[in-house]
Amino acid sequence: MEAAHDPGPLGGQVVVASPDNGGKSRLWLAPLDRRSPPRQIPDIEGAQPVFGATGVVGGIGAVASAVPFVMSFFPSERAKAAGAPIEVDIGKLEPGQKIDVEWRGKVCWIVSRTPDMLASLPKLTERLADPGSNQDQQPAYAKNEHRSIKAPVWIAVGICTHLGCSPTFRPELGPADLGADWLGGFFCPCHQSKFDLAGRVFKSVPAPTNLVVPPHKYLSDTRIVIGEDAKPA
Repeated sequence: MEAAHDPGPLGGQVVVASPDNGGKSRLWLAPLDRRSPPRQIPDIEGAQPVFGATGVVGGIGAVASAVPFVMSFFPSERAKAAGAPIEVDIGKLEPGQKIDVEWRGKVCWIVSRTPDMLASLPKLTERLADPGSNQDQQPAYAKNEHRSIKAPVWIAVGICTHLGCSPTFRPELGPADLGADWLGGFFCPCHQSKFDLAGRVFKSVPAPTNLVVPPHKYLSDTRIVIGEDAKPA
């Protein structure tokens, strides 16, 4: 059923219903232009939503659309837990910058590596435990020196492969606490594991494997999807 388009007192919003995991109906206030996600209407103790044959929510006067309408705004919590893909705009990501996003309840990093950062990768081969990414920690299309589809942009699950801590981004060269030979990368302060700027683990640290590169693909030069594999070329 199509939602009403008269802004009225709701200011261009409609009330829609969706069942929660327990089967109880929940009401959401959803903008018609879909520029922002719906907001759940708090339950009123003792009150129950009443639906007539036409689908009108009693006392509110807006047409309740079918469940797919509200669900089209965002994945359900169950879908998120199952790994629903997320779309990310990286158009404003600056060289040398890292941003964090959430996928499957885990933090994912998106790093825009500079030419100097990329040039540091081959210099570290002898100091890495798995420089060729031979262990299955990335999709086949990311099994390369830079561990990415496009060399500058690197995407990874930001969780240390030792005990699940979150390493810190340390792009600076030769800091006092990491040594003069540090060329930039990720450092886990909990147990001192180190990874280079492609998430490859150093030798003789607690972390056993490289950081995980999740499935991902490009929709355009500035939009990526995390959670879906790129199609073979």
